[in-house]
Amino acid sequence: MSTDLGDAVSVTPSPVPDGSGETTGRPRERGRAAFAILAVAQGTLIFTISLITVPLPVIGREFGVGTAELVLINAAYGLPYSGLLLFGGRLADRYGGRRMLVTGLALFGAASVAAAFVPGFEALVALRSTQGVGAALTAPAAIAVLRELFPSPDAFGRVMATWGGASVIGAMLGPLASGVVTTWVSWRWMFAFPVVVAALTLAVSRALFPAGRADRGASRPGVDPVGAVLATLGISVGSFGLIFSVDLPWTSPTVLVPVVVGVVLLGAFLVVERRVRDPLLPPGFTLEPRRFVGLVAILLAAAGSGVVSFVLSVYLQQVQGWSPLATAGGYVPFTVALIASNAAAAPLVARLGAPRVTIAGLVVSAAGFALLTGIDHGSSSAAGLLPGLLLLPVGSSLVFSGSAVLSTAHVPPRQMGLAGGVMNTGMELGPTVGLAALMSVAGTRPDVVDGYVWAFGTAGTVHFVAALASAVLVRARPGAATNP
Repeated sequence: MSTDLGDAVSVTPSPVPDGSGETTGRPRERGRAAFAILAVAQGTLIFTISLITVPLPVIGREFGVGTAELVLINAAYGLPYSGLLLFGGRLADRYGGRRMLVTGLALFGAASVAAAFVPGFEALVALRSTQGVGAALTAPAAIAVLRELFPSPDAFGRVMATWGGASVIGAMLGPLASGVVTTWVSWRWMFAFPVVVAALTLAVSRALFPAGRADRGASRPGVDPVGAVLATLGISVGSFGLIFSVDLPWTSPTVLVPVVVGVVLLGAFLVVERRVRDPLLPPGFTLEPRRFVGLVAILLAAAGSGVVSFVLSVYLQQVQGWSPLATAGGYVPFTVALIASNAAAAPLVARLGAPRVTIAGLVVSAAGFALLTGIDHGSSSAAGLLPGLLLLPVGSSLVFSGSAVLSTAHVPPRQMGLAGGVMNTGMELGPTVGLAALMSVAGTRPDVVDGYVWAFGTAGTVHFVAALASAVLVRARPGAATNP
């Protein structure tokens, strides 16, 4: 049977190695509990990105800072998170998934506790950045732990079909929760959820999560320090410029210089990776046809969710005049549809296969964006937004579910941290790249709402073209370019 998932989705693990190196049968309930806790932890890492998006104006007034400082506060988590994921994946492969999961969550949780009591702007930026470092260690390690929990390729594929929805749900719960919390209590309470999740996961880690191959003394890959520095700086610096491109022209030094420097650093990274003995990102790893489709689709789905979240917040508050609480309520239909469609996505992957579900998700997302092009200044939320906001999460769920399988299929266990790092990098870069590109499109129109229409139309077109291209690529032989 192939990893396209031809049978029912299950989260029942196969026998897995325990900490002593012996193989034992793990009860079904224990495996399900481990999967559920890891999925909540993954969703929390994404939730934390948008944790303070809605209360940013309140934070600005409290700390007496302007727009530029607020942008930096908002970006401080995502920059090290996206930049360090590849290195985090290498550390998971070298030192073991469980060990790096515990290390990352401890750092993430400690920074979250401190952030709740932060006295000012500089400290909040520093602690948000520390959260991002912890998240970058945690996310790929969680995939490595899952591979140990479910060693059979078929079982692991079925689990990844369910895993794919955890991140996108976390992304949408952030704005929804932050609007409610900011209205009724302090924004500082938003950090309570990451603290609780980190503490719970750490408490059960030794009992529920198996030791990895590296933990048991298996061969370890090299660190590739030069590649790690170039990749981290290239992604982080380039993303910094892209973030500011939403408010500044591309010719601005604040945008142009970081983007150029980031591109140069990433070019140097690709050159170095072809010359080192044990590269951080082996040449050809991302080019296996189905893996490439999965990674591109994840990036597009994350970009679409990020754009909708940003535009919805701005449109409802600045154009329609909604309060932060009412704006949070505007995310409810999207979030409810997302949760419902996630429940159906994994069984569809089991029945139809990951490639078909991924392509279908791209088409549905394209249709959702097409519906959103109907908004204007006078349209009501129901007439202008609701149809698209109900269709888009269906497409996103299908894409994330199918792409999570495609992105990790045919990967040997010794590279599972790498696969998790690459997949999460695409997920994290999606909103940054998507916002930069689509807000540039929106900026070509003199009217802001008309600009949103053009941005939505462009997003829909890109999703549809990607679906057509993916239909061609997935016909290639699975694993054709996979490294041994």
